[in-house]
Amino acid sequence: MTKHKHNKKRNTAFLYESLVIQLTKSVLENKKEEQVTIKKLLREHFNKGSILLNDLRIYQAITETNSISPNMAERILSEVKKQKEAIDKKQLFNEQNKLINKINKLLPKTFFSNFVPNYKDLASIAQIFNISVPIKSRVLLEAQILNKMSTETTEKEMLPIDSFTYKVFTEKFNKEYSDKLSNEQKTLLKKYISSFEDDGLELKVYLDEEIGRLKKEVGLCFSETIISEDEVLKEKLHSVENVLNTFKVKEPTEDMLTKIISIQSLIQEIHTNVN
Repeated sequence: MTKHKHNKKRNTAFLYESLVIQLTKSVLENKKEEQVTIKKLLREHFNKGSILLNDLRIYQAITETNSISPNMAERILSEVKKQKEAIDKKQLFNEQNKLINKINKLLPKTFFSNFVPNYKDLASIAQIFNISVPIKSRVLLEAQILNKMSTETTEKEMLPIDSFTYKVFTEKFNKEYSDKLSNEQKTLLKKYISSFEDDGLELKVYLDEEIGRLKKEVGLCFSETIISEDEVLKEKLHSVENVLNTFKVKEPTEDMLTKIISIQSLIQEIHTNVN
C-alpha cells in the first residue's frame, strides 16, 4: 500500500490525546502553571458543542469500538463517514489553527513529539477521510479499521490513554508503594486525569463514594484481632479515620489523591494480613 504523509497537527484526536499526555507529564513533574494552561485549552477548544469536540467524537467512535460484529462495524463506520463529511472543513481548519497557535506559544516545543500510543490508528482514520488519498488505499485502510473494530479485546488491551496514564503513575507511586495499583487506585487516577473535562464533577462524585467506602472499611478493621489487640495500630487507624473525615469538606487536590491511594493500600494490606 502506498504511504501518504499524514499531518498530525491537523488530526483533532492527536491534538486532544497529546494534550492529555502533556497534562499527565505536568502533574508528575508538579508543573502547576502548565496544568492550568492545558486544562484551560481543553475547556476552551473541546467544550460541549464545539467543532473540535464533534470531530474528536468521530475518531473516538472508531477507536473506542471493539468486539462487535463485522456488519455492525460497517454500519458504524458508514455513519461516522457521513458525520465527518457534514463537518464544516473551513471552520474545523480555523479552530485547529487557533489551538495549534496557542500550543506553540504556551506549551513546550516538544509537545508535538509526544508519544501517542495509538497514533498509527489515528493516522489511518484520518486517511480514510482524506479524498486526496487514492480510493484503493482508503478501502484497504477501512478494511484494517473494520477488522480492529470487530476484534475481541482482552483485559490487558486497555484504552491507549488509560494505558499510558496508568504506566506513568504506577512508576511514580510504586516508589512509595511496593504493590501494584489496585483496581480502586486505577479508577481514582483515571477520574483525576480526566477531571478537566467536567470541572472535576465526576471526580468529586467518585471521591464522595470512595471516601465513604474507605470509612466503612476502616470501621471494620477495628474489629480485627490484629488491630483490636494493638493500641498503637488502633491509634494509627483512628488517625486515618480523622484524615478521611477532613476530606469531606475539601476540594480534590494531588495531596488528597496521594493520601487516599495510601489509605487504599493500607486497607488492602490489612485484609491481606488478616487472610
